[in-house]
Amino acid sequence: MLDRFLLPVVKSGLQPVAAALARHGVGADSLTVTGFVIGVCAVPALALQFYGFALVAILVGRLFDALDGAVARLNGPTERGAFLDITLDFAFYGCIPLGFALADPARNALPAAVLLSAFMGTGSSFLAFAVIAAKRGLTSEVYPQKGIYYLTGLTEGAETIAALALMCVFPQSFALIAYVFAAACLVTTLTRLRQGWVAFGGPSEPTTRAVPTNEEA
Repeated sequence: MLDRFLLPVVKSGLQPVAAALARHGVGADSLTVTGFVIGVCAVPALALQFYGFALVAILVGRLFDALDGAVARLNGPTERGAFLDITLDFAFYGCIPLGFALADPARNALPAAVLLSAFMGTGSSFLAFAVIAAKRGLTSEVYPQKGIYYLTGLTEGAETIAALALMCVFPQSFALIAYVFAAACLVTTLTRLRQGWVAFGGPSEPTTRAVPTNEEA
């Protein structure tokens, strides 16, 4: 929901750093992998209840994730880069609830499982829409620069990062935050299902038209 407003600001702020990295031969794919490795370091930190370290790992990992897109736009985006980026993004998001479940299985296992189930809904609806959109030659008006079709929703990258950060700051409230965010993810999944139902109801001939956003549908 907030990504469309925050991404231009983040892109502008990171442009000088991305330009310096590109000049020194740093590739977008290496930033993607590095960011993922740093991000998943939060899992053992969470399991050991080092919540401050986990928060730093999450935020630094996401910083690298933002930089990889900026570098890719300078060097030229690739399909491999788009594939790697979205795959590792979803893998990272799924790892964080696991860390909280390991930290306190008695209290956190159930809300972590609920949140992971909600992530499955948002992730599968996002990727399934992208597959059919690519088959039909559809483009996104909101995120035309992305390597695959980015479907909007109530819970996007910014909201997910904010929720994960809140969990690290208030670990005693993990269950409450997880349930609330899972409910928001359910809303996202339902709205995306509606968008897919509307967008893919007609013939499957390839087109170049843009799918209306959730607000327009």
